[in-house]
Amino acid sequence: MPLKHALSLKHALKSIDSSQAKRPPGMAARKIPGVARMESFQVGVDIGGTFTDCVVITDAGELVAAKSPSTPPHFAQGMLNSMAAVAERLGLPFADFCSRIRLLTHGTTVGTNALIQRRGARVGLITTKGHEDIIHIMRGSRGIDSRHLNQLVHFPESQKPIPIVPKRYIRGVSERVDCMGDVVVELNEQEVERCVDELLALGVESFAVCLLWSFKHPQHELRIKQIIQKRAPNVFISCSVELAPKWGEYERLTAAALNAYIGPVTSNYLRQLVEQLKKAGYRHPLQITSCGGGSISVDRAIEAPLLTLDSGPVSGVTASQYLGQLIGCADIITTDMGGTSFDVGVIAGGRPAYNSVANVAQYEYFIPKVDIQAIGSGGGSLARVDPVTRTLRVGPESAGADPGPACYGKGNTVPTVTDADVVLGYIDPDNFLGGRIKLDREKSVQAVEKVAREIGLSLMETAAGIAKIAEFKMADIIRKTTVEKGLDPRDFTVFAFGGAGPVHAGVFARELGVQKVLIPLNRIASTWCAFGAATADILHVHEQVEIQSSTFELARVNRVLTGLCKRAMDQMRGDGIKPAAVQLRFSIDMRHRGQMNEVEVELPTAVDRSSPRLTLALLGQLEQAFYARYESIYGKGSSYGDARLEMVTFRVRARSATQSLKLRRKVKRKPADASAARTGHRSVYWSDLGKSVKTPIYDGAQISFGQTVSGPAVVETTDTNIVVQPQQVLQVDALGNFELHFGK
Repeated sequence: MPLKHALSLKHALKSIDSSQAKRPPGMAARKIPGVARMESFQVGVDIGGTFTDCVVITDAGELVAAKSPSTPPHFAQGMLNSMAAVAERLGLPFADFCSRIRLLTHGTTVGTNALIQRRGARVGLITTKGHEDIIHIMRGSRGIDSRHLNQLVHFPESQKPIPIVPKRYIRGVSERVDCMGDVVVELNEQEVERCVDELLALGVESFAVCLLWSFKHPQHELRIKQIIQKRAPNVFISCSVELAPKWGEYERLTAAALNAYIGPVTSNYLRQLVEQLKKAGYRHPLQITSCGGGSISVDRAIEAPLLTLDSGPVSGVTASQYLGQLIGCADIITTDMGGTSFDVGVIAGGRPAYNSVANVAQYEYFIPKVDIQAIGSGGGSLARVDPVTRTLRVGPESAGADPGPACYGKGNTVPTVTDADVVLGYIDPDNFLGGRIKLDREKSVQAVEKVAREIGLSLMETAAGIAKIAEFKMADIIRKTTVEKGLDPRDFTVFAFGGAGPVHAGVFARELGVQKVLIPLNRIASTWCAFGAATADILHVHEQVEIQSSTFELARVNRVLTGLCKRAMDQMRGDGIKPAAVQLRFSIDMRHRGQMNEVEVELPTAVDRSSPRLTLALLGQLEQAFYARYESIYGKGSSYGDARLEMVTFRVRARSATQSLKLRRKVKRKPADASAARTGHRSVYWSDLGKSVKTPIYDGAQISFGQTVSGPAVVETTDTNIVVQPQQVLQVDALGNFELHFGK
């Protein structure tokens, strides 16, 4: 970790007390009365590109949230600042607050930022001789998919990414294992020692090890790891068999290389953070959110930081699944619009959609994760006029937290989606984040006017166009995420959260034809991913490739399932979790023989999770479940019952629930009239009406269960605004969720 980064962590805590003691006017936080003397807290912190969010769950079931600007590149300071803001709302000194935390779960973006900014470690890669160029050859698609429409349509214009491992840092060693796991050529250890010494002399800071067919015979990779540790005890080492023991050399090698690339910076950050939290009074193990849909120990995150990539957006899916179970909503499209990106997830039948292949910076790699699709369309997305086509484009570039949108007054003069929202009247510049930050509307107007002159439109038409382009891009990525999985978005409820999500949900959801948008838990919506971190279960995912064709050998299948069960339980015991608190779910990736792509199928519920064994009858159920799942994705009649099937990857998800949250339901409805919550009016431009209208403004905290607000209207909460378009109606349910309904 750079010295400057380490020093910022040391000084962050010192700055917190002074920031609590003295705040600028308009920055005072509302304190929460009635904190019990010995009350403890469950805390989640999520770092975003623009803001860092903190959510606290008290013993009494109260939710307390706060936002603080992110502090790139030293994100730990923003995390501590957000925790300090919550401590102030609770009326507690920061040290006292930290000492009362029983569980702290943190979503980190350090690894993601290291990849995006190309500030990872210098990686030395050791692989099987003759296969040194795998990571440079890549797949034929170069990691380009339908999210990169321009490059996909004009593929010759696409190019490979900047190599994370240059060729001079790659070494091949003599060894060979065949596809059955039999050793054909023994590992040449003298050659390994020479290669390690050469790479260390070149200044490599971490090692990635990936050998051909090593997932069938891991001993060679593990021996190379021992040799490296003997020569460089403190260097970071990433072995593919410990991270992604799967069939597919390129994706497995990429996983090991990416893990080694972000390993040193992420592990140093986490170690420093743990020390600072200890000094602040936090006495329990730190948990880190993972891309699998739960949390892992900080020790596991230090070993495998690749598991933390995309963990922030995944926490939003985790929170939505939790709330969906409480309200009986099993089919959900999650939409998280923050300052930098727009992230989409799908929950079908109460279960999140998963993926075993991820893509970052055009590199595809193996990792079991909740499927998240993201585009660069957030509140900070920049709006520019294309110099060739003279058309308006929004994103994917973002103003981020610094300098941020033009209205932040930090020097940016290019308009963003947030600037358009200010100009349109969706956001009150004097009441942004509950008045904690004052925005400069005039700077937003100047920025949007500059674009308006270039394209020959009025100020309001241009601002509305910026918002509309962003909203249509959001609708498009949701269609890709659902329709490509055989799902109809009209059958789902959209959950809209993040700081900017409720502002634009009324438009992009209407474009999809959905019937309802839910803005979860009122004021918590803008900090929803932090809420997901706070409520995340401890989760470990273990996989094993064991390719076999039908007719399947039951003894072989059960042997693999039993081995996975043992690995999962050993991991949980290592985390200090009692066996009775562990839940296991098994699945198998299956396919028609001869095809490349697999479909994940869960084992029948009749299987004993503690001692998993398939019978002939249960095996028949599994095969039928495969046909049903296959046709739900690829269309009715697409499967072929007479073809042989293959099992490829066996998987277990081991989960241990954290303390459950008891949300308080309102039992008495208020009169439908919400006029008492009206705070005034302001001029808002509505593109559907083509004009500005004097629009009622409501205080969201004052709208109660059973009350409704008819559009056009704007409902303001502490950390976000809900824009109710014309012909739309907003209601509040018994849990405090806002429900946006569309007129016929």
